[in-house]
Amino acid sequence: MRNGFLLLAALSGFIAVALGAFGAHGLKNVAPPELIAIFNLGVEYQFYHTFALIAVALSGHWLKSRLLDWAGYLFITGMVLFSGSLYLYALIGAKWTGPVTPMGGVCLLLGWLFIAVAVWRNRVKELD
Repeated sequence: MRNGFLLLAALSGFIAVALGAFGAHGLKNVAPPELIAIFNLGVEYQFYHTFALIAVALSGHWLKSRLLDWAGYLFITGMVLFSGSLYLYALIGAKWTGPVTPMGGVCLLLGWLFIAVAVWRNRVKELD
C-alpha cells in the first residue's frame, strides 16, 4: 500500500469537507452565485480525486507498477492546480489562474490514463 498517498488523501478529504462547508455557509452572503458555483466545482473535483488517490493507495496490493505512483502524483498536482485555481479565482478574483485550471485538468486526465495503463499492463502479464 502507498501510505503517503493514503495520508494525503485523508488530508485532502478533510480540506474538501471544510472548504465545502465554507462554500455553503461562509460564501453565501459575500459572493455572487456564479463565484460560489466555481468554488463548489473546485470542491467537487477535489473530492473525486481524493477518492481516486485512495484507490491508488490501495491498489498497490494488486498492481505492482510505478505508473500508480505517477498517477498519484498527477492527481495531487491536478487537485492543487485545478481546484486551487478555482478557489483562488472565486475567493480573490485571481484571473491569472485562468490558464492554470486546464493544466490541472490535464494532470487529472493523465492520472486516470496512467491507472488504465497500469491495469492493462497487469492484465497482459496475467495472460502470459
